Amino acid sequence: MPFFSMKVLRHCALALLIIALSAGVAGAADPQAEARQAWQLLDYIAVDYAGAVRGGQVVEPGEYSEMQEFAATVRTKVAGLPATPQQAALVSSAERLQAAVAARAEPEVIAKTAHALAAELLTVYRIEAAPTTPPDVASAAPLYAQQCAGCHGAQGRGDGPIAASLTPRPIAFTDAERAAQRSPLALYQVISQGLNGTAMTSFAHLSEADRWALAFYVGGFAYDDAARSRGEILWREDPKLHQALPTLAALSGSSEAELGQTLAVAQAQAITAYLRAHPAEAVPHAAVGASPFALARQRLADSLQAYAAGDAVHAKTLALSSYLDGVEPVEPTLASRDRALMRQIEAGMARFRDALGRRAPAAEVTATAAEITGLFDRAEAVLQTSHTDTTTAFLGSFTILLREGLEALLIVVGMIAFLRKAERREVLPYVHAGWVGALLAGVLTWAVATHLVDISGANREVTEGVSALFAAVVLLSVGIWMHQKSLAGRWQQYLHAKMSAALTRRSALFLFSLAFIAVYREVFETILFFIAMWSEQASGAILGGLLAGALVLAGVAYWMLRMSKRLPIGQFFSASSILIAVLAVVLVGKGVAALQEAGWIAQALVAAPRIEWLGVYPSWQSLLAQLAVAVVAVIGFLFNMRSPASVRTTKD
Repeated sequence: MPFFSMKVLRHCALALLIIALSAGVAGAADPQAEARQAWQLLDYIAVDYAGAVRGGQVVEPGEYSEMQEFAATVRTKVAGLPATPQQAALVSSAERLQAAVAARAEPEVIAKTAHALAAELLTVYRIEAAPTTPPDVASAAPLYAQQCAGCHGAQGRGDGPIAASLTPRPIAFTDAERAAQRSPLALYQVISQGLNGTAMTSFAHLSEADRWALAFYVGGFAYDDAARSRGEILWREDPKLHQALPTLAALSGSSEAELGQTLAVAQAQAITAYLRAHPAEAVPHAAVGASPFALARQRLADSLQAYAAGDAVHAKTLALSSYLDGVEPVEPTLASRDRALMRQIEAGMARFRDALGRRAPAAEVTATAAEITGLFDRAEAVLQTSHTDTTTAFLGSFTILLREGLEALLIVVGMIAFLRKAERREVLPYVHAGWVGALLAGVLTWAVATHLVDISGANREVTEGVSALFAAVVLLSVGIWMHQKSLAGRWQQYLHAKMSAALTRRSALFLFSLAFIAVYREVFETILFFIAMWSEQASGAILGGLLAGALVLAGVAYWMLRMSKRLPIGQFFSASSILIAVLAVVLVGKGVAALQEAGWIAQALVAAPRIEWLGVYPSWQSLLAQLAVAVVAVIGFLFNMRSPASVRTTKD
């Protein structure tokens, strides 16, 4: 994974210039990609201009020519970006940079001007500038060995086994002079985008978390343990130093050289060394421990800022993230202590998103955000003052499993009871394979969500919503079919004559799919909730609640199967059809609500109660969807009762 060198940049400059010209002709360039490329060019100028000009004299004509091309390309790209209130100022800054390069200004002036413009681009065009959570730097070591060491060497010296065959040669991350000029963000961008004209290809197939971890990891190769130890002492003993890097975003976008402009050079080097290895220390401690709603607050504030800037679409995206990524992970714990407050937060966030969607006045949006912030304060007080005892952890674990498991249990047990009544036990293995496979897939989901990738709240809601709607459609059709059969007589003749044809291999695979989806939907949500609430201190109580919930679910399943055996088959089909229709109504409400939370479906609030176990949510979209399913079910049932076949069979 070869990174930077002077010759790399020569090739890269030409490639980027061609890209810029062709983008201007095509007129279809992605604004985010254009802004990101302009940012990369500015970073190159800030770092490499010093190799072209010293003391007002050109020392490397080829390099200086490239710097002029870079500056001109930046100006062209910035002028071609989507219009914003700040664009004119950005173009002026780009022109000043171009003029300074032409005037052979000192490297310090060029670096300061380029970095300032790059920072403005990050803000105005919202280029991804920081990881959402502190990177796990230790986890990057095996990833580096697998993906990067072949070129850059095990120690990052640019001497990997295949380095000699590459032109230009891979950069040495241990080069202290270059490392001082590079921020983790610059490294992250190159890891994500690659470098044209070199062997450095894009590693966008890696997760965002892995790319950030690699950026911090390779950015620390130039520092030794002694520097890291000095940095730890400085960072822990002098809180005033925290003002230089107050957030994770500031650390991600900062280089040692930039930090050295506000701190002593030795301090900047030591702190950079320490924080590159331990980026979590750059996150305010209130955000890590004392404030479980830190991310929710930040996303909410960003949403307000985006709305004030006129970008309602991005504001709504941030509002969704505030809830899904900042609030929902702590919901299980909060619900176990103050469920009413949790519901207030959910309702407040829904009102906020609704206000953004209908372009409400800024005063109304701000007032709603202030109300939500107050609810966050109350929730934090509840979480901090309520003693996290084993009883709370046990009950939280128990209720989560019971709540999520009952829905899936009703569907799967209903399928098993139906097949037993129909004397088709040879098809039961397909149903059992479906729910067992869902549990195994859940284990895989846990491994992925814990160790490999971050599953965002939006992706979680989309998965739950789509699977719920699919299950609702299937259950509605099955319920109407079962109701039709409940009206007919001569059951034994029907079962022996018809079921052999009805339950073909295709039907068996269909039953497998339904069992899998019904169970996996609940397992998926349950696992993510348990990941969010896991605590080493309360691990025993959490596992105890999990075991108790599983035992209760097993008891309920046993009781349901026993009861189903005692019911005459006509009554069984009749009762099952009604239960399945009700489940379809519940699932469609939950599915629509989940897709609303993910931003896939609009949300128009209505004064209605929220009854989560019935899938009733206070929005027109979810309520109308439930009403539609209920109407279809009733029409299907009435049609069954009026059909000549049913009447004729009943008379027989």
